[in-house]
Amino acid sequence: MSTDLKIDYIELPAADFDAVQAFYEAVFGWTFESYGDEYRAFSDGKLDGGFYKSTEKSTTERGAALVIFFATDLEATEKAVTEAGGTIIKPIFSFPGGSRFQFLDPHGNELAVWTHG
Repeated sequence: MSTDLKIDYIELPAADFDAVQAFYEAVFGWTFESYGDEYRAFSDGKLDGGFYKSTEKSTTERGAALVIFFATDLEATEKAVTEAGGTIIKPIFSFPGGSRFQFLDPHGNELAVWTHG
């Protein structure tokens, strides 16, 4: 359900929808719906979004916003990311209030995962 003035939907680029779908299903349990050759929508059960056909990549180096997931078990999530074909670009590090790591999905989009403490 949409909520007034809250982030409602995110979109990321992807050239190979099957590869990103397999990755996000395996690591984060997302569900997907195909809308032809140019778009694939997803839901994580709380937030919806989609992947649009593009060879471009969403990375902080290129000025993109960083999408950050929360995980109760950071180490297990980092392992799941690598086992599903993601690439760790910043291994687990601490910051005030928690720890996180940053990774590239199979397309090369940069995302992060954090936890408390």
